[in-house]
Amino acid sequence: MPDSVSSSPASPASPAVFPPAFLWGAATSAYQIEGAVREDGRTPSIWDTFSHTPGRTAGGETGDIAVDHYHRYRDDVALMAELGLTAYRFSVSWPRVQPTGRGPAVQAGLDFYRRLVDELLAHGIRPALTLYHWDLPQELEDAGGWPQRDTAFRFAEYAQLVAEALGDRVEQWITLNEPWCSAFLGYGSGVHAPGRTDPAAALRAAHHLNLGHGLAASALRAVMPARNEIAISLNSAVVRPLSPDPADLAAARRIDDLANGIFHGPLLHGAYPASLLAATASVTDWSYVHDGDTRAMHVPLDALGLNYYTPSLVSAASGSTGGPRADGHGASDHSPWPGADDVRFHQTPGERTEMGWTIDPTGLYDLVMRYTREAPGLPLYVTENGAAYDDKPDPDGRVHDPERIAYLHGHLSAVRRAITDGADVRGYYLWSLLDNFEWGHGYGKRFGAVYVDYGTLERTPKSSARWYGEAARSGVLPGV
Repeated sequence: MPDSVSSSPASPASPAVFPPAFLWGAATSAYQIEGAVREDGRTPSIWDTFSHTPGRTAGGETGDIAVDHYHRYRDDVALMAELGLTAYRFSVSWPRVQPTGRGPAVQAGLDFYRRLVDELLAHGIRPALTLYHWDLPQELEDAGGWPQRDTAFRFAEYAQLVAEALGDRVEQWITLNEPWCSAFLGYGSGVHAPGRTDPAAALRAAHHLNLGHGLAASALRAVMPARNEIAISLNSAVVRPLSPDPADLAAARRIDDLANGIFHGPLLHGAYPASLLAATASVTDWSYVHDGDTRAMHVPLDALGLNYYTPSLVSAASGSTGGPRADGHGASDHSPWPGADDVRFHQTPGERTEMGWTIDPTGLYDLVMRYTREAPGLPLYVTENGAAYDDKPDPDGRVHDPERIAYLHGHLSAVRRAITDGADVRGYYLWSLLDNFEWGHGYGKRFGAVYVDYGTLERTPKSSARWYGEAARSGVLPGV
C-alpha cells in the first residue's frame, strides 16, 4: 500500500525535458469511438446490450454511431500526425473479430484493424493494441461471462487470432484494460456492462480475468516475434487513509487489496494476498482457483500499463463522517467492494473535473514510484490519464480548454519527476484522443483533446491538443 502521507507536488527542474525515445500518445477504445456496430459481421457486445437497456446510460445514449471512427479512421490518423503524436493506443472489438467469442476470425473485421495499423505506420505513429476494453461478445455473457472459467480460454483463443493477423506489424500489446472495472463495476455494482450485482461473481470474474490475461500472454508469445512487448493496463488505485488511526489504516489496506493486490498479486508476485483471501472469505471460498492457475497467471511481462485519474481517501466506518461511494466511474446502490462494507470513501480535497474527480498529480507520481519499487526493472507506461471538462466552441469555432492544459502539465510534470527519481517510464497516453461515448455517462462528459460535434461529427483540435503536440515534438513541456 502507498505511504499514508501524500508526497509533495511534482516540481521537476525547469525545463521538463523528457527522454528522446519517450512515447507521446493518445488512447481510445473500440466501443467508445468506432460505431458501425452492425457492419462486416460484427455482433452485439455486452455494451451494446447494456446501452440499449432503458435506464442504463444517460439519456439512453449508445455507441451505435459513437464518433464513426470505423469510417473516418484515415482522417483521425492524419490528425494524430498533424498534432505530432508518436503513438496511438486503440482497442480491438472482440465481437468484430470473433462475433460469437468462439471459432475462426471474421476477416472483414480483422481487415479494419489491418488498415488502421498500416495507416498509423505510414504516418510514423507506433500502434499499441489493447485486446480487451470491456466489449465481451454477448454470446459469451449469455454463457456466464467472466465469472465462468471458459471465458478465460476463449479470450486466449481470440488473442491468438489477432496476433496471427497483426503481430508482424504491432509491437506493443496490452491484454486487458482495467480488469478491476470489468469485474467489480460489471458484476459487483452493476454500473457497467453487463450490469450484474453479485459480489461473489465479481470475485470470480476477477480471477478469470487474471487467468485470461496469463493464457493470452502465453498465446501471444507462441505466435509473435520475440521483439514484441506484452503488457496489461491496470487502473491501480492510490489509496490513502483518512488518518493514521489503525482502523483507517486497516480500511485502506482492505481497499488496496481489492483494487490492486487482487491483480498485481498473482500477475507480478505469483499469489493472491493472504489478507485479501481472509477479507473476502465471507463472500467466496475461492474454490474456482484451480491447481496450475497461479503458474498460468504469473507469466513474465515486458511492461506494465498504469491508468490514473484521481486518488481515493478511505476510513473505517466507525466514527466516520464520510459516505459510501460506489467507485470513480458512476453511482450505484450496490458496492463494488466485496468484503469491505465497513469502509467509507471520502471526497479528497482540491479542484475537480467534470467527473467530480479531484485533480492530484501527486497520486500519479506515487503510483509510478510504487510499481518502480514493487516491480524493479519492469518498464512502465502511463496508458491512460486525462480529464473531462465542459468544453464548448467559441464564436469562431475554436475550443479553448486551459483547465485541461493545466491538468496535463501537472500530471506530465509528475511523470517527469518520477523519471528523474529513477522510474523507467517510457510513454504517456492521453485519455482521450477524441470526445466519445463515455460509458454510462453517454456523451455528456468530454475527455477528448479533439472536440467532436456530435451532430456533424466534425473534429476540432482543442487548445490542449496543440499544447500536447508541441510537447510531443519538442520533448519539453510548454508553459501553461
